[in-house]
Amino acid sequence: MLTEEEFEEHRSKQNDDPFVCTKLEGIVCDSPADIEYDSSRPWVMDKPNIPKTPKGFQRVSVMRRDYSKMDVQYVTPDGTMVRSKPGIIAYLEEHPEYSDISPTDFCFTSPKVVRETIPEHIEKKSPCGSVKKQKKV
Repeated sequence: MLTEEEFEEHRSKQNDDPFVCTKLEGIVCDSPADIEYDSSRPWVMDKPNIPKTPKGFQRVSVMRRDYSKMDVQYVTPDGTMVRSKPGIIAYLEEHPEYSDISPTDFCFTSPKVVRETIPEHIEKKSPCGSVKKQKKV
């Protein structure tokens, strides 16, 4: 993917039109990856079929300090940060110039953090919610 817009376009249609490496010109499926899957950086998995962000808005995913999850927020054209569906509804009601945009055009579903890629020095929460200190080897 070359741009954020191309990524959003693909993600919004992922179930209808799954990505395969042969769709990219000059790329074969045996080509080496641009980056290796390891714990040198946190990895997240985005959900499929998230609506493409309306023009003028920006969808931002922010990693929590403890790496437990990400929070999704939208930045509006006037710079307002909106953190929830009720916030989007209120914003759209207060700004009739966006009457062509629906609250369903926004999705606050966050990417899932891949636990195996969380840095070793971070305390990891177990699936049941308690904190488990990782030992350095």
